[in-house]
Amino acid sequence: MRKTMITVLAALAAAQLMAIQGTISTETDSKSGDIKWQPRTKSYSLTYKKGKTDLQMEFPLADVVKIDIPKPAGYDKAVSMVEGGQGAGAIATLSKIVADYRMLNWDKQAGRYLALAYIAANQPQKAFDACQAIINEDKAAAWSGDLAAAYWQALLKLGKTNQLEGLLKKAASSGSRQASAAALNLRGDMIVAAGNDSPDSLKTALRDGYLRVALMYIDPECARERTEGMLKAAQCFEKLGQVARAEHLRSQAKAH
Repeated sequence: MRKTMITVLAALAAAQLMAIQGTISTETDSKSGDIKWQPRTKSYSLTYKKGKTDLQMEFPLADVVKIDIPKPAGYDKAVSMVEGGQGAGAIATLSKIVADYRMLNWDKQAGRYLALAYIAANQPQKAFDACQAIINEDKAAAWSGDLAAAYWQALLKLGKTNQLEGLLKKAASSGSRQASAAALNLRGDMIVAAGNDSPDSLKTALRDGYLRVALMYIDPECARERTEGMLKAAQCFEKLGQVARAEHLRSQAKAH
């Protein structure tokens, strides 16, 4: 690791620095303080006090092993609103979290629900824009992690199928089971959309997408994706007139 540089911050610079309290860990060190992402240098600045003096440490992104940041105020309520069909009321809170927690873990989680809120409001371009701003900082967020599936939904709604296909292939080959499961669910969405809910498309989406996730991805890291697969499979069975199977899957998803 490059030698960490410590400098005394001027009072004015400290006042201008918007940062989030947390802990940065490298392979050899761990330090707590006010953290801010520095996009120009691709590094994190961490400010802490030594006596009455503010000191700053700089951690290059390549050296950072882990960042621990407490959950943002209002996050849980905003997520509940999105999941409860009241996403419009959560957009302001989620937008602020995304902006304030730039490259600090919670931007991607809040970005996911911000995008889903926009998609539910039939504003896929705004969902795309919200995701793209995050992906511009972290390219891998386009095919893995919390943000990816919501980004894919925006791409699907906007008809950007070529770009979407490329990202699904990256997710499938990434080695992440969570990303692979999310890609299969999205594959089911694409099949249903292309077939306009025809019986054949619903059956293919079940076979090649949703049921594969529900039956094959039972590991804890894929819990969210498995629940989503069950619920989407239930929708397909309901449209096919198999109400009992749909209700059974919904009960399993709720218990899961």
